[in-house]
Amino acid sequence: MAILTQVRDPRVRDVTVTGVEMAPDMRSAIVHVSVMGSPAQEALALRGLASSAGFLQAQIAERIDTRYTPRLRFEIDNGVKRSIEMARILADVLPAEAPADPDGSSAEPGDGDGATDQPPATEQEQP
Repeated sequence: MAILTQVRDPRVRDVTVTGVEMAPDMRSAIVHVSVMGSPAQEALALRGLASSAGFLQAQIAERIDTRYTPRLRFEIDNGVKRSIEMARILADVLPAEAPADPDGSSAEPGDGDGATDQPPATEQEQP
């Protein structure tokens, strides 16, 4: 939250923290971030985050009660961009799906399977 609200570095824009890997001794942490933009904007954001690391570590030290405050290292996580690109490729390659009927059947009337628009016949009860 501190990255979004308290870091004043103009290079740190459109940054989303996607995950954090803590070292077992809790002395260091790798912060995975996604930056929406070009590779140049990613590099700028990483430099901005690296220069803000001391400030962010101080914010962490105020909020957690541990012997050591982890030293932060920032790395780009391209997973979000890859998933967006894969979705675009799949949308281009796969055929568009026809919407299914509300009753769950996808048979079209007159498609040769003998289906009609009439409801199924039911047996009438006899007195």
